This record gives sequence, C-alpha cells and structure tokens, in this order.
Amino acid sequence: MNDSASRKRPLDGIRVIEMGQLLAGPFTGSILGYFGAEVIKIEPPEGGDPIRGWRLMENGTSYWWHSIGRNKKSVTIDLKTEQGREIAASLIDKADVLVENFRPGTMEKWGLGPKEAKER
Repeated sequence: MNDSASRKRPLDGIRVIEMGQLLAGPFTGSILGYFGAEVIKIEPPEGGDPIRGWRLMENGTSYWWHSIGRNKKSVTIDLKTEQGREIAASLIDKADVLVENFRPGTMEKWGLGPKEAKER
C-alpha cells in the first residue's frame, strides 16, 4: 500500500524556528515543512502574522494564510518582552534552522542574533 503519510521525506527530523512575517520568511518555512521539517512559527500577540489578515478573506482568515501557514505549528510570543525573548532563545537553541526576515539588526537588538546563539 502506498501511504504518503508514512513515507520518509528529506527533512524529517529537522526542527525549524520561523520568525518571519508576511511573505519571504513564511514561504521559506512552508517549503521546509513540505519536505518534512517540523516548523514552529513564532507569531506576535494581537493578531499574529500580518498575513493572516492580508487581502482576500474567508471566515476571517486570509487565503494567503491558508497557503503560507501550512505545515507549521504556531506559538504566540511577545518578543518585545524579556520573558518572550528568553522563550524564543530556548526554542532557537533546540532547533536545527532559524528562518527570520526582520530588518537587519533586529535579532541582535533582541539578543537573538548569531553571536548570542553561539554563546548560549
């Protein structure tokens, strides 16, 4: 029997933390999920990723979100707080891949940049 759910995929066993918003970061996370990665998306409180409400909507959710939000687990973390950044750091430390598409320097400002990750 050909059960596609039980077939091994190239990225099975890989954990990805996705901190991107709108298109580029979330699209990357979605593709990694298609190939079997466990993708954990960090979303801000008060509405989550802005793409959830972007353009054409059905039942309060954007068609874009239905496409780009696939294959992911979502968690709400307030990265503007110290506690939120500590939780994010803990998730990043247990991941194989980090995807983010913030402005340059944002992750570093939060203490979540590559230098800080290596130190942890």
